Amino acid sequence: LFQLSFAATTPELADKKKYPYFFRTVPSDNAVNPAILKLLKHYHWKRVGTLTQDVQRFSEVRNNLTGVLDGKDIEISDTESFSDDPCTSVKKLKGNDVRIILGQFNEEMAVKVFCCAYDEEMYGSKYQWIIPGWYENLWWEAWINSSQRLSKNLLAAMEGYIGVDFEPLSSKTNKTISGRTPQQYEKEYNARRGDGQSSKFHGYAYDGIWVIARTLQRAMNYLNSTNKHQRIEDFNYSNQKLGNIFLNAMNETRFFGVTGDVVFKNGERMGTIKFTQFQEQKEVKVGEYNAVDDTLVIINNSIRFQGVEPPKDKTIIQEELRKISLPLYSILSALTILGMIMASAFLFFNIKNRNQKLIKMSSPYMNNLIILGGMLSYASIFLFGLDGSFVSEKTFETLCTVRTWILTVGYTTAFGAMFAKTWRVHAIFKNVKMKKKIIKDQKLLGIVGGMLLIDLCILICWQVVDPLRRTVEKYNMEPDPAGRDISIRPILEHCENTHMTIWLGIVYAYKGLLMLFGCFLAWETRNVSIPALNDSKYIGMSVYNVGIMCIIGAAVSFLTRDQPNVQFCIVALVIIFCSTITLCLVFVPKLITLRTNPDAATQNRRFQFTQNQKKEDSKTSTSVTSVNQASTSRLEGLQSENHRLRMKITELDKDLEEVTMQLQDTPEKTTYIKQNHYQDLNDILSIRNFTDGKDGEKAILKNHLDQNPPAQWGSSDPSRTSKDAIEDINSPEHIQRRLSLQLPILHHAYLPSIGGVDASCASPCVSPSASPRHRHVPPSFRVMVSGL
Repeated sequence: LFQLSFAATTPELADKKKYPYFFRTVPSDNAVNPAILKLLKHYHWKRVGTLTQDVQRFSEVRNNLTGVLDGKDIEISDTESFSDDPCTSVKKLKGNDVRIILGQFNEEMAVKVFCCAYDEEMYGSKYQWIIPGWYENLWWEAWINSSQRLSKNLLAAMEGYIGVDFEPLSSKTNKTISGRTPQQYEKEYNARRGDGQSSKFHGYAYDGIWVIARTLQRAMNYLNSTNKHQRIEDFNYSNQKLGNIFLNAMNETRFFGVTGDVVFKNGERMGTIKFTQFQEQKEVKVGEYNAVDDTLVIINNSIRFQGVEPPKDKTIIQEELRKISLPLYSILSALTILGMIMASAFLFFNIKNRNQKLIKMSSPYMNNLIILGGMLSYASIFLFGLDGSFVSEKTFETLCTVRTWILTVGYTTAFGAMFAKTWRVHAIFKNVKMKKKIIKDQKLLGIVGGMLLIDLCILICWQVVDPLRRTVEKYNMEPDPAGRDISIRPILEHCENTHMTIWLGIVYAYKGLLMLFGCFLAWETRNVSIPALNDSKYIGMSVYNVGIMCIIGAAVSFLTRDQPNVQFCIVALVIIFCSTITLCLVFVPKLITLRTNPDAATQNRRFQFTQNQKKEDSKTSTSVTSVNQASTSRLEGLQSENHRLRMKITELDKDLEEVTMQLQDTPEKTTYIKQNHYQDLNDILSIRNFTDGKDGEKAILKNHLDQNPPAQWGSSDPSRTSKDAIEDINSPEHIQRRLSLQLPILHHAYLPSIGGVDASCASPCVSPSASPRHRHVPPSFRVMVSGL
């Protein structure tokens, strides 16, 4: 017995094993799944989720949909079901980043679903809901009228949903099998219906009558053509042969009815599926799907999406490299170039004036190394600013190593040369034995080379054991600034390795010890009073500024790890500041001094043993304190002795003058004295006080001549007042005669006081070295500075 239905849409009746003779003119609920598949492909949605009410009807549709989508390159990423409260399932869908939701639920649950969607913000431009379209007309009004707040939230969440259902009447204007167009049929139906309630299945009932008629007609024609003795009127429920004739005739039935093309496939109607969209509180037809031709037609692009484009089937994650701003890189590069130009100017100044005493004493070769270290540090800034936006990944990984080496070597070269210079000053001026000490530049270069060798050992081990690699750090997703339906996942390139903390700790420890050593040398040599040699004040200032800036820069750089522009700016400014302040502190004072007063900076001042120096020496070393205290006491004794001898010399000058006055007229002949003996005597008597060092002292012989001007010779004898007499007294003959008497007296009176012959020596011609009291001037308070 054949059955034909015009309103039964349940998918269960599609089972031909159970219902082999069941036909229906209305498409089943499963008929919408091919239409949904076509819609998903039209908008390139390849990832969907399902939300199903726990009812057999909806579950069967969901299961059929799974089979339809299988193998069609569309993924069902999440399948959720609910009985009464859909909010948990909606939340899970959002957690799994489901953007296209295929729902199967009735009107009552639809209200709850959209309320939950509103609460989870699963509506708007990023989401698309596709639900059944067979709900009653204006099904939402009964719910929105109950609450104004519910009305606003529900309508906001519902806006843009797409409903899928079979088409009640065809929209084509072709004439049907009855000779009427679908529009003419609908007009006549409404006229005959009057005020009675309309059913959306009336068109399928009308076409069902025509299906039966066509089937009977086809069966009769078949019987007439094959067996003239059997008629259709002979049909009974046990006549299987006639039943098969009816079955084949039904499956072969095909005509255009008021509901569209009427075609059966395994007893299922291949009908037309319509798509409606909720737009501004009303449902609007936006497209239809013809199952016979497997075509989808969107009516004049009438589908409205909340955004500028259809929603994405998932959150499109666009990885965006956080790169260094080109204007920022340009500005810092310009500052770096200015710093390198300044360093080049200092290098030119140092080379040009390398023979100047001021520059020569400050070790020009070491100055060149300081400049070289500064320029290497400047050069590293260019490499720190190159990231994935400028170079390839492989090149970036190489730059990780190169910039580390350049900065490390530059730092050691600059500060190593500076500290080596200071060590030489410390080794000379803190020499307890006060021996002559020569420290050449070759030794200082060896010290700097040793420091660089330690750096190379650390860097080579680092590169061999655990080299730096390019790593990418991914951050949390951010909304697109342009408002597109994508999420931006910032990524940032780093230079890292497995044991980054250990290697950085080794480098920082070594550099920290180097800085402490420089501070120690600067403190020890702070009292050296030769500006050309002593850079302790500037070294201290450099170490202080570099240390503070490095600590602040490292901390800020670590905190701004996810902000490459800020991090690069901090690192670059720290390097520029440290390099610039170091070069300026080393060379600007020399430049100013050389332009203004070059002699003041190189004047070899003697030590001033002040109370502060004695206190400082007592804190550093007990042995050094003892030596300095003994030397100070001895100096004070020698100064007292020197003062006493000066007084004695003054008295002897007066006695000598009186004797000379008495002998000026004596006719006694004296031995001829060579003219150059006068200069020898003057050289002996012009020895300065070796402890006081005052420039105002005059030669003793000159003092004597100044105290006895030529006018006094004439005033000693009143009888000789004429001009000729005065000229005669000052004649060379008289001067030689006076010197012949003064020389032996001065030889005995002066030389013992300065370590010459003994005062009791009988003969003035005895060698000074023969006296037991002869002493050489002790070198304790004279310092020989060589090799600078």
